[in-house]
Amino acid sequence: MKPFALVTGASSGMGFEFARQLAQRGYNLLIVSNVPEIHEAAEKIQSAITRNEVNRALAAENPQSPIEIIDLVMDLGQQSSARELYEYTHAQDLEIEVLVNNAGVYHDKDILDDSEGFTSLIMNLHMYTPAMLCYLFGQDMKARGKGYILNVCSVTSKMAAQRLGTYGGTKAFLSHFTRALHIELRRYGVYVTDVSPGAVDTALYSISPVLTKIGKCLGIIVSPQTLVRRALRALFHGRAKTTIPTVFWRVLCFLILLAPTCLLRLIRRLGWF
Repeated sequence: MKPFALVTGASSGMGFEFARQLAQRGYNLLIVSNVPEIHEAAEKIQSAITRNEVNRALAAENPQSPIEIIDLVMDLGQQSSARELYEYTHAQDLEIEVLVNNAGVYHDKDILDDSEGFTSLIMNLHMYTPAMLCYLFGQDMKARGKGYILNVCSVTSKMAAQRLGTYGGTKAFLSHFTRALHIELRRYGVYVTDVSPGAVDTALYSISPVLTKIGKCLGIIVSPQTLVRRALRALFHGRAKTTIPTVFWRVLCFLILLAPTCLLRLIRRLGWF
């Protein structure tokens, strides 16, 4: 069995970058998304690694074993998805050495203004599916004595504030779950890491180009390439958690934790957020 890296939500943004950089590290890929653009993403990564020196070296050493990329269209917003994906890898005889739970959706909206369908979707994507993928693939990794799990959480997991109740709440579960799993599996040779991004320069956020440029200059917004590079470094060094970017978001989270509820209610009455 050849070791594979499994990346969810890999059709664009951070997920695509996770897949690309893991391929550069020599991993075969199983990339999953709920949109057909995942096929185009696979072609882009394959084209890039064909030109990459890492792949050339691997090909020269073993011409019969180039990096393999499998792209799969699957809706991970269903409670049956984790089991179906796990059984797919076993049916294909794929050994998942790296699991990156990246699939998710972002929004800032009042809890009761969301539809029932969307609320169910975000809870499955951010909690049930990643937790069950960790459970299922974690069993295999523990038995082998080697494995890596990276869960994409968020700095909003520390922000119990209006308009972030559903998003931040689901990410808070994933963050707490990841920390516990890190402690439980470390002695078995399985590394588990929580990466908590702030703002990232992707289409996921509706930020104007001008504000994006200003944010990047101030270090508030980070590029997907930088975020993924730091996240993978933290993962392979066995760190429990990393927040990217660091200083601004740590300070903001600290201030929100200190803010009394009456202040947050005042901000809501004034219509600021």
